[in-house]
Amino acid sequence: MNVRRLIPTSAVAGAVVLGLAALSACSTSDAADRKSGDKLNVVASFYPMQFLAEQIGGNHVSVSTLTKPGVEPHDLELRPRQIGGLSDADLIVYLHGLQPAVDDAIELSESEHTVDAAKLTTLEDHGAEVGGEEHAHEHEGDEAGADPHIWLDPVKYAQVAKGVGASLEKTDPDHAADYRKNTDALVTKLDALDTAYENGLKNTDTKTFITTHSAFGYLAERYGLMQEGIAGIDPEAEPSPARISALHSIAQEKKVTTVFFETLASDKTAKTVARDTGLKTGVLDPLEGITGKSKGDDYIEVMESNLAALQKALGAR
Repeated sequence: MNVRRLIPTSAVAGAVVLGLAALSACSTSDAADRKSGDKLNVVASFYPMQFLAEQIGGNHVSVSTLTKPGVEPHDLELRPRQIGGLSDADLIVYLHGLQPAVDDAIELSESEHTVDAAKLTTLEDHGAEVGGEEHAHEHEGDEAGADPHIWLDPVKYAQVAKGVGASLEKTDPDHAADYRKNTDALVTKLDALDTAYENGLKNTDTKTFITTHSAFGYLAERYGLMQEGIAGIDPEAEPSPARISALHSIAQEKKVTTVFFETLASDKTAKTVARDTGLKTGVLDPLEGITGKSKGDDYIEVMESNLAALQKALGAR
């Protein structure tokens, strides 16, 4: 994770105190409402975690997200009330290593009802050298340097789904059968998505694609592709002149046709690279949030749109 974004612990601690104070005036009535409404209060850190909680929780949960649509998750800054609300949640679903502000707030809130998606599957380091510089996420913890974008691999995402389902069963055993049924239904959809990607990308003219944000390392590895990031895993990093020059050579050698940009970050760099190399541009959505610009209404639909974009760019046969 880009160390520029790490929020000082003292600042987060102060926000926690303010959040808890702001929450105290209405927490009693909020808790009473939840009990009478008979719904589990689930807080999700950002969209991929929200999608799992909603799909698996169904009618038994009320899901809120810390990252509003259109906000780049890496840059999230939490309001005091959001931080204070963490201690009031029945379950927090998050991904350690993606959002330092969330990681710090959860640690300081000392909430016992959390599920960390990073512990539900295996993380890998996709921070390969880009233009002579390391662009891997950097953060404190057991998975320092690991790529957190596990949700873009349907197989790993299914593993996370099973873990979230198990946590919901444990938190709310009265509805365990429904959570198990919903988990199985979601995993079936993710298995079908995995099959569609495997078959759809099996025979292509090229296996290489260029993208602004190197979020697709797990997806590329799963389906035998090669991701070439303009500026590495950090979506805000500026590419070096050497990296731009290298991309020119890669595009020619690997028969690359398209430079991909995304919906929540600037497309300026991608369009510049595409113009300089004579390539087309397209959208490959890292699914960090759903907005009106997203090519689909939910995770499954956007992943299907991503597959179609990759098939076109790679020359699928």
